[in-house]
Amino acid sequence: MTQAHHATLLVELLTEELPPKALARLGDAFAEGIAQRLAARDLIEGDLSFERYATPRRLAVTIKNVRNVAPEKQVREKVLPVSVALDANGQPTAPLAKKLAALGFPDFPVSDLERASDGKNEAFFLRYSAPGATLADGLQAVLDETLGKLPIPKVMTYQRPDGSNVQFVRPVHRLTVLHGEQIVPVTAFGIDSGDTTRGHRFLSHGNVAITRADDYAHTLQHKGRVIASYADRREAIREQLIEQAGDDKAVMPEALLDEVNSLVEWPVVYACKFEDEFLQVPQECLILTMQTNQKYFALTDAAGRLRSRFLIVSNIETETPGEIIEGNERVVRPRLADAKFFFEQDKKKPLADRVPLLANVVYHNKLGSTLQRVERLEALAGAIADMCDADVALAKRGARLAKADLLTDMVGEFPELQGTMGTYYARHDGEPEEVALACSEHYQPRFSGDALPGTATGTFVALADKLETLVGIWGIGLAPTGEKDPFALRRHALGVLRILVEKQLPLDLVELLRTTYAQFGGIDAVTESTQAIYDFSMDRLRGMLRERGYAAQEIDAVLAMNPTRLDDILARLDAVREFAALEEAASLAAANKRISNILKKSDGAVDADVQSALFVESAEKALFTQLEQVTPRVQTQLAAREYTGALTALAALRETVDTFFNDVMVNAEDPALRANRLALLKALHRQMNSVADISRLAA
Repeated sequence: MTQAHHATLLVELLTEELPPKALARLGDAFAEGIAQRLAARDLIEGDLSFERYATPRRLAVTIKNVRNVAPEKQVREKVLPVSVALDANGQPTAPLAKKLAALGFPDFPVSDLERASDGKNEAFFLRYSAPGATLADGLQAVLDETLGKLPIPKVMTYQRPDGSNVQFVRPVHRLTVLHGEQIVPVTAFGIDSGDTTRGHRFLSHGNVAITRADDYAHTLQHKGRVIASYADRREAIREQLIEQAGDDKAVMPEALLDEVNSLVEWPVVYACKFEDEFLQVPQECLILTMQTNQKYFALTDAAGRLRSRFLIVSNIETETPGEIIEGNERVVRPRLADAKFFFEQDKKKPLADRVPLLANVVYHNKLGSTLQRVERLEALAGAIADMCDADVALAKRGARLAKADLLTDMVGEFPELQGTMGTYYARHDGEPEEVALACSEHYQPRFSGDALPGTATGTFVALADKLETLVGIWGIGLAPTGEKDPFALRRHALGVLRILVEKQLPLDLVELLRTTYAQFGGIDAVTESTQAIYDFSMDRLRGMLRERGYAAQEIDAVLAMNPTRLDDILARLDAVREFAALEEAASLAAANKRISNILKKSDGAVDADVQSALFVESAEKALFTQLEQVTPRVQTQLAAREYTGALTALAALRETVDTFFNDVMVNAEDPALRANRLALLKALHRQMNSVADISRLAA
């Protein structure tokens, strides 16, 4: 019998260069798949602990405390129903003998079988100890399952030396599998496991022997010149970029770091230069062409201005990097020259002259051309500016030019620069600065946490752009469903909400939606969906407010009022939060809930005027008197948008309200008396819910 022990397990698959954009995902899936599947087979001692490795030429994992054999398992297996296992005389039947033999227990005494219900009938059960799986057997199954489920973007078919065809993401050359110091005999893609691997393609020669699984990363780094850990290699690149940048700042997008990290096994950063004349081109163009086409890292000075130095990450370390540097400088030059050419050519045609050509660009087959969309944006942005008593002409001009850069050569080459290039070209054309900025600002916010437009004109065009998309796309029946939201309507709705809330614009959301719908007057395919979009937006607003730290009850209290103006929504929420902390809050919230229920049952037939002459009980007289005293204070606070003060003023009513409900029967038999008391409660209800529906705070 194999003596049980545990040690670190190494599994490495050596391949041809893996697709860089998929490497991190492949590495995680490989490591997690093997580790978790081994744990599921009880081949891990204690807690699961593993390290993942991924380089351009290998996927690997080391797992701590892997057993060489899983523990024995106690098995309880159903044999047969008693009615089948025993004959009429209670003697074992032939089917029972056959089943026990099939299970490997041909001579097992029937008297030792467990007799119990299987949920329907009485049956015999067999209990026995089953030996645990060996690591070799378990790992082979784990490896097969994991390799079959990797997130491979595109499968490649290649031929093994023996002529057999194999399918994987890239050709596989070696399989290294060690348990402690011992090779575990498994196979993958026709390759038997061993204890050697290969190091860096150029900086290492011959096989690299791995003597112990625990030494894998250290051995590869010192003998193979490979930093196997994806995370460690990425951090080494970041540190070198910062060091080489010196007093400048390296522009390091996370996606670019990931991609470059997936292209090198021994990263070395070198500094290169390009001619200063290229700095006349907008730096966004130069940075993007360096990142997109060459995977280079641009440098900026302390003020954020692009430098004519840039950094490259090489897979070769040498004391004489002159040829590497010169080669990269030579390669980047024509790319920058192309950007300069596009910029100079684009400037020859004003943005305004490009607008009519948008008639040839289809926006949506049911919503017309991009020019028709621009005309809707122009009218809508002007209307929004007018609602805010702002410059209508600037808003309309900003919307008119907002999409014109889509027809420029630069945006055709780099779609990511739409808006940015519009701002540059509008400035060149002599447009007002707010109009120029609106070309880029109207896309904001592009994502969660993105900045809002900084100018009034940019804000109006941004609102118009997002509202037009929401109303138009929703109106043609393409509202989001489940996880599907191909037109990013959730993002557009959140953009509208953030602008209205954070900029505290005095705009009515429902009015905005109706004004937007009016711009589609000539398009029959668009259905009016104001209420649906409003409800959809309120759902988004709930989530947005939760992320800001407001409690569900607080949000519910404010949104229960179905607000259409959102400029004071945060002030109302803050007031509700402060009110909820008052000693009187719980009692008043419960009373308000009771009042709401009473008024609902009255079917709305409540006289609006309270007749003091009809009061009978001292409690109702006291409530009326105190309500008359509190109401002016509440209204004054509301007019000043001092919502905390308004709600705090209501706290004085607590004792009087409690006394009223203790002493007064609202639904009196006398119709006049009942109607007057309902009118009093309605007046009270109106004041109590002037900021929020505080009944929602009741437990």
